[in-house]
Amino acid sequence: MTRVLVVDDDPQLVRALRINLAARGYDVATALSGEEALREASGQVPDLVILDLGMPGLSGMDIIAGLRGWTDVPIIVLSGRTGGSDKVEALDAGADDYVTKPFGMEELMARIRAITRRSAGADAADDPVVEFGGVRVDLADHRVVRVDAASGIEEAVRLTPTEWHLLEVLLRQPGKLLSQRFLLEEVWGSAYLNQPSNLRLYMTQLRRKLEPDPSHPRYLLTEPGMGYRFLPER
Repeated sequence: MTRVLVVDDDPQLVRALRINLAARGYDVATALSGEEALREASGQVPDLVILDLGMPGLSGMDIIAGLRGWTDVPIIVLSGRTGGSDKVEALDAGADDYVTKPFGMEELMARIRAITRRSAGADAADDPVVEFGGVRVDLADHRVVRVDAASGIEEAVRLTPTEWHLLEVLLRQPGKLLSQRFLLEEVWGSAYLNQPSNLRLYMTQLRRKLEPDPSHPRYLLTEPGMGYRFLPER
């Protein structure tokens, strides 16, 4: 059973999340403070943490830092802060996703399912072959082919070294929201952190080469103001 730790200083929200998660078969632990959250997590490591960013005492950012010091447990941040800088800061600190309050319960549940699928499939993420939308990517051989569904004929897709590097970073973390800052530093280096146009240009090129309909991407997705994610086929 998937164990979820809910951390929020609003008892009513904590109760609502506990009831909804338990009804869907999750094992739920709760904490109303940052200190309690870190104690609870160290006592029995959860499979997922749902964390309010605006906590009294130890802030949500402090809790993320405390968890990331010893665990890679997925973290979904909940926050009433709508500023893009807060979202980026949380993602760069180690959060895996960000949901803005108020939120629909079904939206949150969908985010939870996506993250737990990714976590459960972590070993599969190391698989050298990833397939989506009629495209097969061999991460070990640095080879991309488009496969015709009717005939099975393969056609090589040529990527530039930078396109390949960006694609590989996305594919190796399926479902995870990756901030612009993280991707710019991973692919281009810290000298390019103020050049997000590079990232937009190369994402456009990747979609043109790999998406079935580049104008309506299904797999290489933009999260406005936050970053990008690779969404595997369900």
